[in-house]
Amino acid sequence: MTDRLRGRRLLVVEDEYAIATELVCWLEDEGVEVVGPVGTVDEALALVAREAQHLHGAMLDINLHDQLVYPVADALSDVGVPFVFTTGYSASAIPPAYADVPRCMKPLDGAQLRRLIPVRE
Repeated sequence: MTDRLRGRRLLVVEDEYAIATELVCWLEDEGVEVVGPVGTVDEALALVAREAQHLHGAMLDINLHDQLVYPVADALSDVGVPFVFTTGYSASAIPPAYADVPRCMKPLDGAQLRRLIPVRE
């Protein structure tokens, strides 16, 4: 457990139920208040619009039911909420505009997530 995550509100965007459930359990064990999880771009955009000022960070799966999550990434960037991609995609498959975004490869590893999840104060 790390105090860096304790008490933070993180948005989870993941379309695979088992992975979303695992992420929520892991984050709650770390003391995180989870927003979501949601599994579509539209749901995620609605949450960002409603919750942005109260979010400390986000975890985004790149492919959500054959839709790419980049509109959500853009919306988060526009309001200053940092995020990490949780994906099976290699770095070369991610557009250059997102090259500097931290990426945690699936299957997800708790220690790597602890290091990579960006949070704003």
